[in-house]
Amino acid sequence: MPEFDDIVAEGEAEPTEGWDFSWFDGRATEERPPWGYARLAAEALGHAHASLDLQTGGAEVYAEALGRAASVPARVAATEEWPPNLALARERLAPFGGEVANAAGTDPLPFEAETFDLVLARHPYGVPWEEIGRVLAPGGTFLGQLIGWGTNRKLYEFFLGPRGDAHEDHGHEAVIRQRAAEAGLTITRLEEAVTKVEFFDVGAVVYFLRKVLWTVPGFTVAAYRDELRRMHALIEANGSFVSYSRRFLVEATR
Repeated sequence: MPEFDDIVAEGEAEPTEGWDFSWFDGRATEERPPWGYARLAAEALGHAHASLDLQTGGAEVYAEALGRAASVPARVAATEEWPPNLALARERLAPFGGEVANAAGTDPLPFEAETFDLVLARHPYGVPWEEIGRVLAPGGTFLGQLIGWGTNRKLYEFFLGPRGDAHEDHGHEAVIRQRAAEAGLTITRLEEAVTKVEFFDVGAVVYFLRKVLWTVPGFTVAAYRDELRRMHALIEANGSFVSYSRRFLVEATR
C-alpha cells in the first residue's frame, strides 16, 4: 500500500470546488436515501414556472434535475457564495437561462417576495426558513434534503473528541416542523434516513474534511496529522472507517 504521507498528500492536493464527488470512486462511499432527491426535484421542476435552488454549489444536482425535467421553468435561479462554485454554477446553468446570485447561508435572499413557485435545497448549510417562506408564491412548494444533526458524528469525534450534544440528535424533526410553521409553510412530507459512510483510505478522509468544511471546523493536515496517522492505522487494520449520516426529506407548501 502507498505510504501514509503519499496518501495524505493526494487528499490535500485535490481541488475542492464544486460538489462533484467522483474523486471518491473506489476510495469512499455513502449510501443514498431511499427517496431519490434528484428524481423528486426533476418531477417538481417539470411543473414549476420559476425555480430557485439554495446554496447550489456548482449546480451539479440542480442541472441534472433540470435536464431530467419534463419542461424547464421560465425562470431558473440559484444562490451560492464561494467564488469558484459561483463560476461553475453559472456555467452549468447557462444552457437553462439560469441566474446565480451571490448569497451566503442564511443571508436575506436577493429576490422579491412571492417570486418562486418552487424552492429547492439539497444539503444547505443553514436553512433560511423565513426567507423561503417570503420568496415562495402562495401555493408554492419547498423541497429540501437536509443534513440531520449528528451527521458523521463518528468522524468528527475521532478528530475532536466526544461532543456533549449527542442527546440533541433526535430533536431535529421537531425543530424542522417548528421552523417551517413559523415561516408559514405546511409540511406535506417529512422522512428521515440514516445512511452508511465508509472511507477506504485516509486520503479520502482528508479530501472530505477539506471539502465539507463544517465537519471539523478549521481542519488542516498540519493541525491533525497525529489523528490522521491513527486513522490510517485503523483503516489498514479494519479495511475502512465507518461513519453515518442523517438526512431529512422535507416537502412543504406555502
